[in-house]
Amino acid sequence: MSVAERRERFTDLLDDHKKIVYKVCNAYCAGREDRDDLAQEIVTQLWRSFGTFDERLRFSTWMYRVALNVAISFSRRERSRARHLAPEGEALLETRTADDMPSPEVLMLHRFIERLEPLERALVLLYLDGYGYREIAGVLGISETNVGTKIGRLKQSIRREFNAPETA
Repeated sequence: MSVAERRERFTDLLDDHKKIVYKVCNAYCAGREDRDDLAQEIVTQLWRSFGTFDERLRFSTWMYRVALNVAISFSRRERSRARHLAPEGEALLETRTADDMPSPEVLMLHRFIERLEPLERALVLLYLDGYGYREIAGVLGISETNVGTKIGRLKQSIRREFNAPETA
């Protein structure tokens, strides 16, 4: 495959699955500039790694793996940097307008997800996106049993957080 064909194939796949990049960026970054920076880092790493993509596998699963690895590294780096910029929880400028504010329930869920450790945050993203335990395990490099256990614990935490009744 020529470089031009490879670039075109990559661009087509990226365009078909760009929502994954948006979801990951929104889960790991609060501000628009950080989301934009993270998106660029993800796309750059996807392109650099595209030569290792095995066409027999689902592109979306591979893309999630790369995007989450980049996001977790970005998040750690930014968290360290942010400690030196402004006191935690203190916003100098609101980035959302009244028109694009999510519902109170969605805001509560976002706040819950923001408090999770990077691995748990990735797990929730994949789970909410409809990935099965086997795929989640493959993306995150943990066992299916571990995925099930972590999801069960996260569901319990969500129920406690939102005072929802226990269900099966």
